[in-house]
Amino acid sequence: MSQSPRPRALIVGTGFIGPAHLEALRRLGVPVAGLVERDAETAARKARELGIERAYPSYEAALADPAVSVVHLAVPNALHAPYAEAALAAGKHVVCEKPLAATSAESERLARLARASGLVAAVNYNLRFYPLVREARERVARGDIGAPFLVHGAYLQDWLLLDTDWNWRLEPAAGGELRAVADIGTHWLDMVAYATGRRIEAVFADFATMHPVRRRPVGPVETFTAAGGAPASGLAPAPVTSEDAAVILLRFEGGARGSLVVSQVSAGRKNSLRFEIDGSASSMAWDSEEPNSLWIGRRNEPNGLLMKDPSLLTPAAARLSAYPGGHQEGYADTIARMFAEFYRYVEAGDFSAPRGFPTFDDGHAEMLLCDALLESSKSGAWVAVPPVKGGKA
Repeated sequence: MSQSPRPRALIVGTGFIGPAHLEALRRLGVPVAGLVERDAETAARKARELGIERAYPSYEAALADPAVSVVHLAVPNALHAPYAEAALAAGKHVVCEKPLAATSAESERLARLARASGLVAAVNYNLRFYPLVREARERVARGDIGAPFLVHGAYLQDWLLLDTDWNWRLEPAAGGELRAVADIGTHWLDMVAYATGRRIEAVFADFATMHPVRRRPVGPVETFTAAGGAPASGLAPAPVTSEDAAVILLRFEGGARGSLVVSQVSAGRKNSLRFEIDGSASSMAWDSEEPNSLWIGRRNEPNGLLMKDPSLLTPAAARLSAYPGGHQEGYADTIARMFAEFYRYVEAGDFSAPRGFPTFDDGHAEMLLCDALLESSKSGAWVAVPPVKGGKA
């Protein structure tokens, strides 16, 4: 009996994250039907650079191609909702970068459409897929640390430290009203809610804009490009309304308290995500810059350091380890593991089964959380975070 052909992917957007999607798909043997860019000329050039066979002249042309089964959206935030909705309407499965939408009204609509469509829709909160993050989740769930008391940490970067640093994320029309919190803070918040198995119920947020006016380079700037060096004649003043940093207090379901510092202006911190979960019996801590170890804190015996070794991990975490112990795994591997779970689910064909990847409902939950954070930053008060209504999208 011949096997059904594998789903074919479409890459939409080839900035920072689009090529990372492509690399993960190639590692998994998922065929790529083609790519879409902002115009046909850019698409043709990017297809040559990335070794992709086909460049579609438009998004509409790509959606009309029956060879495309899954749409990977790696476009600016403001395009996520309309592009995801169009993909679902065309009968395509979707993997969307975060945030799912520009507003919670849009994300609620997308989650509802995804549930009604009979299709598979995911948001790429890939950082859940570090093996030792999954290990932390498994250990919390089986009671190893006792009752979680405190959840605290930070997500720090420095790529917007200077007033000459610029990127489309600084433009509300493209990136949305929130920036540091929506861009990286939501990764931390999703990760700790996942690791603890507890929803964030209320927030208190203090936002800060260190550069209310930046000097914007004339012409486009890619994410994470080198800072400085642009001539004064090539810069123009540009007001900034979104936050460079945030300090956030959290209340979790079940009574745990938490805190988070988010920053894109912390010199020397290139991409540092750290969290610690302190429980009634022990603690655990993880650092994205040392992702292959999990610190275990104890009161009456020596602290421990669990290394990423499939033979030492719980079965759920071991399944995310592509290599034996001592072989380091990092950021790119999390995307591959996320996509492996997604495509395995699509190919199995039972869309009523539980989904082991972040769904559009998870994306909507993060938008509701962002709404609460923004409201709190403006009011200076605690704000409750409403739960998502409905089933898994």
